[in-house]
Amino acid sequence: MSYQIKIIETKNKKVKPDNRCKLGFGKYFTDHMFVMDYNSENGWQDARIIPYGPLELDPASMVLHYGQTVFEGLKAYKIQNGRVVLFRPKKNIQRLNISSERLGIPSMDENVVLDAIRKLVKVDMDWIPTEKNTSLYIRPFVIATDAHLGVRPSTTYKFVIILSPVGSYYPDGLKPVKIYVEDKYVRAVKGGIGFAKTAGNYAASIKAQIEAKEKGYIQVLWLDGLERKYIEEVGAMNVFFKINGEVITPSLEGSILDGVTRNSTIELLKSWGIKVSERKISINEIYEAHSKGLLEEAFGTGTAAVISPIGELSWKGNKILINNNEVGEMSMKIYNNITGIQNGIIEDKFDWTVEV
Repeated sequence: MSYQIKIIETKNKKVKPDNRCKLGFGKYFTDHMFVMDYNSENGWQDARIIPYGPLELDPASMVLHYGQTVFEGLKAYKIQNGRVVLFRPKKNIQRLNISSERLGIPSMDENVVLDAIRKLVKVDMDWIPTEKNTSLYIRPFVIATDAHLGVRPSTTYKFVIILSPVGSYYPDGLKPVKIYVEDKYVRAVKGGIGFAKTAGNYAASIKAQIEAKEKGYIQVLWLDGLERKYIEEVGAMNVFFKINGEVITPSLEGSILDGVTRNSTIELLKSWGIKVSERKISINEIYEAHSKGLLEEAFGTGTAAVISPIGELSWKGNKILINNNEVGEMSMKIYNNITGIQNGIIEDKFDWTVEV
């Protein structure tokens, strides 16, 4: 893998969005991108930062036909004195290689990937918004580029990093969401690719999301693919339940993503002396806890939203309200602490942030 990163700056800079408080998510992209190529003879090579633009792909490129691709998502924040920090980038880079291994994609030197992210963010630093709850979203991804029709691992790949200034996930403040418990479709099973961050997992979820939104629900809560009773994750988020003072989240058994925000939430809760259990938990157990008045809070965790409180669940036509459809005290505390660390407002006692 080449350690030399060539930088070619654009001569035609884009006009930045006027209102940075209304950026949305993934709508705008910065002036530059990082690109690196792989072939089986020379490995990873030709690392470069170039003007953002279209990728040239052969119509027979294997990623387009067989989905051999992985990606990640993390953020950069501009904090006091103009400093820029990344939130737990090493965890994301480690997971990128874990996903790559499952998809038969060659791994990358984690230090080189971190260096690429840092250098790209530095080049486009003026794109980082500074308004409250805004950040620079970082999307690294790998695609298979062999021009070949036939199912086998590609021998060539392209690694790309793009950047997108993003606004608050909750422009009107943190609010609970309505979740539909999916018992018809299956997203992943143990032994499959559910734990990898790859396009196929998200493609498998789209139909269920469409149907859930038609019913008035913002997201889908997935159950296990075999018995259809054990809770897995919510859309693109991990999920937590507070029952009688204990916080429970589904254990990592190969079919759900090992979320960085999930891990951060568990570490925070344990540091506060709160009991956290990673185990199988059934949808029946959730509804039973609610009927006994023991279900205190539920929330999702993920890079985009950080914390997404759950105010309503619907399963087989049975709807339950959680915490009177209000943001719970614990959900708010976790959100404030993680975003506080990310933005340099709260001391980072966990050594989670990395300066660019």
